[in-house]
Amino acid sequence: MRDSDNWQDDVIKLEGNITLHSIHERYVDEIFTLVRKNKAWLQTAMDWPKYVLSVEDSRKMAQGNYILHHRGYAKMFLIFQHQKMVGVFSFNQVEPTNKTAYIGYWLDQEAIGQGIISRALAATIDKYAREGLARRFVIKCIVSNTASNQVALRNGFALEGRLKQAEYLNGKFHDQNIYGRIVESPGGSQNTP
Repeated sequence: MRDSDNWQDDVIKLEGNITLHSIHERYVDEIFTLVRKNKAWLQTAMDWPKYVLSVEDSRKMAQGNYILHHRGYAKMFLIFQHQKMVGVFSFNQVEPTNKTAYIGYWLDQEAIGQGIISRALAATIDKYAREGLARRFVIKCIVSNTASNQVALRNGFALEGRLKQAEYLNGKFHDQNIYGRIVESPGGSQNTP
């Protein structure tokens, strides 16, 4: 992966000078800087930021996710707005047999409220439904994460249920809402939830 001449960059272009670039270790310095800048804020909704202590931690994450991305078991994209990294959008896990993708995302706190995640959702769901990678898309988030719950609802996901004490965060267990959306290919037409 260190041979930059052989790496593959999947790019998805969105409106508003936003591009999604597939994960690669060439971005580790920017990833680490963005996580460090937003660490306290990110930890209100996610556990992993506290484990990012060095650029090497970001490098290991990038290397592992690069392999998963290109083998189709996950998809991780770095979000750039006006050529500046502002967050991450991913299918944290793809179940090839079930054609299910589990969605995760986070943004620089300064980039929130601009519809970036909604645009990333629409573009990636359309792309991977058309390509046949997934037809069921899932967002899980803790009940108290109002912003993520609203993202799911605004983007055509249906609340399917609540998982009791399903996520350990900041010293206690939290209930998770689970949202689903089914999109049939070709053309990415949506079934009624």
